[in-house]
Amino acid sequence: MLSTPLMTVRVDIPPAMFEWAARRARRDLDGLADSFARLPEWLAGEAQPTLKQLEKFAKATHTPVGYFFLPEPPSEEVPIADLRTVADHSVARPSADLLDTIYLCERRQAWYREHLRYEDPQRTLNWVRSVTTADDPMTVAAGIRRALDFQMSERRSFRTWTEALRTLIERTEDLGVLVMINGVVGNNTHRALDVDEFRGFALADEVAPLVFVNGKDSKSAQMFTLVHEVAHLWLGSSALSDLPLTDSPHEVERWCNQVAAEVLVPGESLTAEAEIGGDLAGELARLARLYKVSTLVLLRRMHELGLLDADDFRAAYAREHAKVMALVGGGRGGNFYATQSMRTSPTFARALVASALQGDTLLRDAMQLLAISKVSTLQEMGNRYGLSA
Repeated sequence: MLSTPLMTVRVDIPPAMFEWAARRARRDLDGLADSFARLPEWLAGEAQPTLKQLEKFAKATHTPVGYFFLPEPPSEEVPIADLRTVADHSVARPSADLLDTIYLCERRQAWYREHLRYEDPQRTLNWVRSVTTADDPMTVAAGIRRALDFQMSERRSFRTWTEALRTLIERTEDLGVLVMINGVVGNNTHRALDVDEFRGFALADEVAPLVFVNGKDSKSAQMFTLVHEVAHLWLGSSALSDLPLTDSPHEVERWCNQVAAEVLVPGESLTAEAEIGGDLAGELARLARLYKVSTLVLLRRMHELGLLDADDFRAAYAREHAKVMALVGGGRGGNFYATQSMRTSPTFARALVASALQGDTLLRDAMQLLAISKVSTLQEMGNRYGLSA
């Protein structure tokens, strides 16, 4: 008697699970039906997929296949404080892209923490969790600016936002922070991160703090997000953030916004530098080049400092917001190895590659953490870091 091949066995999946998986992956059901012709029947409960078809659907929606065998969709929550808001309401249903990005960063942080503990059991970054929201944001900002050594005198010499951002990343990593800037999940260019869902997050830790910035955002916005998340680390609070300039109902977000704004655009400096009264758009462009921040940050700072009244601020903010959003999401190509270093943190990537080439970390584990599939890629990263197998 011939047995039925396992992969052709029909599996009874609740229709709601298909809908949930599509929403979670931010995939349109009609679009998925182009690849899964019988999806309408599965949704109607008129047919069931084979195990092989289910596995393909799970892969297409970035869903663990085991989830489909649950009686109802699981309630997935962001594993850190979720401070994102839209119209003053908390954001529900994190996407698979967001969740997978956070989980990957948590695994990287865990590896790096153990790596550092082995090298220096006493390592502790005293500035992490060194302040509270009761501390004056301006005072804290001055301390962070000194720690980063990111002074206005130097910023005037940067020719581009990219140069300024690269320097800010280097200074942040010098403090002991892993900085990861990426616009996709891992290295999967088919899974672009959505800036409308989140701008960045911080994973606070006194040994191996980590900041992730959505690389789909503009360079000037990335500057603000990076410093905003660094402020979270100073507080010692892990958190997920969206547009950092909104009037958040969360006290912590408002405080971090104030700190980041003062770090990047010191009030005393802007008051002396700004020339209000003429061509505001032209002045904003000039100041943006000077401070290497977005015009939205500048407008808010001008309003906070009394340089713009409420009506002028609202009108200008609406115009600039439309311009900025039109520029968001334009991911660029480039050298893979340079991009990989930014995606995984230069400090983390070098430490992990060295550990793998020395045999202290399994190649398989290192490749998973780096989101690469070829040993040759890891070896070439080693060559570029000046490491030998």
